[in-house]
Amino acid sequence: MTSGLAILAGDGQLPVQLHQAVPDALCVVFEGMAHQLNAKNIQICQFEKLNSLFELLKHHEISHVVMAGAMSRPQLDPAKFDAFMQNIAPDFIKVLQKGDDTVLRYVITLFEDQGFSVIAPQDVALELTLPEGLAVGALPDAILSDLAYADQILHQMSALDIGQGVVVEGGHVLGIETLQGTEALLDFVATTQSSLRSSQGGVLVKRPKAHQDMRVDVPTIGPQTIQQVANAGLSGLVISPENVLVLEREKTIFLAKSLGIFIWVQEPKL
Repeated sequence: MTSGLAILAGDGQLPVQLHQAVPDALCVVFEGMAHQLNAKNIQICQFEKLNSLFELLKHHEISHVVMAGAMSRPQLDPAKFDAFMQNIAPDFIKVLQKGDDTVLRYVITLFEDQGFSVIAPQDVALELTLPEGLAVGALPDAILSDLAYADQILHQMSALDIGQGVVVEGGHVLGIETLQGTEALLDFVATTQSSLRSSQGGVLVKRPKAHQDMRVDVPTIGPQTIQQVANAGLSGLVISPENVLVLEREKTIFLAKSLGIFIWVQEPKL
């Protein structure tokens, strides 16, 4: 896709890579939200004035929208609401009290109702995912039992809309991903006292939630993830093929190889 695309950008490298893939895309960031974009065509919008955003997209003849990057839930100021936001405010505020999947599905519906097609980051830049197989490293003998346990946990977490990652080591759960994200999970694991750890090294398993809309909040790893996995004393990580984004792929693979970290791309076997 080379035209008619808008990138609604949060923080992190994903919006940067998408803009590199489609340099003429319209880039939209939100007031008060961090981003790393360095583009000439950045537009700044407010959550309280969604109608202005929709009008901007229509003015630029945008047909497709991709949502990318980390973004915290906004602290809305009702005094700034435009007429559109005033109309949806009761439903929107209720939705913001629910899990990420519910919030994102609601937001997608808002854009679709305005005639925009919301697409996935991996549809914009196909090189963002990995095919099934051992991408790098060697698998420890004990990985299969830890992986099976991790996938059971992720399956249960999906039903509760909690998170997309879990760390298991020697049959014990060292942590699960919650609202704070994978970085916080791995930092927590790194501080776990050695008496509670196994000498065999554990595994981070990161997958989409069951029935997740793969257009938004797609699980993501990158060089920082690999470094944190190593710092946490884990042996490696397992991700799902085609459904987990790998940022800076060459750098990620190289770093994993350098640090002795395996990356196994495999579907869950439940």
